[in-house]
Amino acid sequence: MTERTTPPLNHKPILYTSYSSDTSWQVRIALEWKGIDYEARYVDVKNNEHLTEAYAKLNPCRRLPCFITKTGKILTQSLAIIEYIEAMYPERPMMPKSPFHRAEAWSLALDISCDMQPMYTKRVLEFLDVKLGKCDEFVLKIFEMKFEELENRLENISGTYCVADQITFADFCLVPMVFIATKFLKIDMKPFPYITRIRNTLMTLPEFRNTHPYNQADCPPEIKGIVQ
Repeated sequence: MTERTTPPLNHKPILYTSYSSDTSWQVRIALEWKGIDYEARYVDVKNNEHLTEAYAKLNPCRRLPCFITKTGKILTQSLAIIEYIEAMYPERPMMPKSPFHRAEAWSLALDISCDMQPMYTKRVLEFLDVKLGKCDEFVLKIFEMKFEELENRLENISGTYCVADQITFADFCLVPMVFIATKFLKIDMKPFPYITRIRNTLMTLPEFRNTHPYNQADCPPEIKGIVQ
């Protein structure tokens, strides 16, 4: 099998990212958690830079994030990138050692990344607006339904964080999704005390605050630095 690569870099990895990309935020948290020095290359999603032919050479799916390893290999999809980072940089694990807890973390991460996150991607929102005319109503209903399911799960398996008392990549998925829900969908989080408590605890940590969308170099100046 031929791997997609760029010319060997022989220096720090590169993350193609955007302040407006929640999946990029997941990877930024992972990199910050591991203390990995990397180069951030910002993609202007608002002006469709991710749809250009130049970017398609890196990621044919034309989505963010895109990660280039120190040796020039190209990876896409946030959870795949996070799994690679865990394997290559084992310090400060973000995946539980226990097979059961590891599976729980994967289950939560997939619940968020597969069942919720795609509903708020630009291409899905544009399709819903054009084809159905019920974008806000549809996405809001999906998020509220999934948050109810997630809350019920966390009531049984969470501790300080999503999976017991260890920070895992499931937490990296949770925080960006709550941000979307509260900032853009205006969802009332009072019915979800477990989700809210875990999110608030995580947002006291520098790995989550430093990687917040409003702390990114490409964030518009009128909202930059406003992290709550």
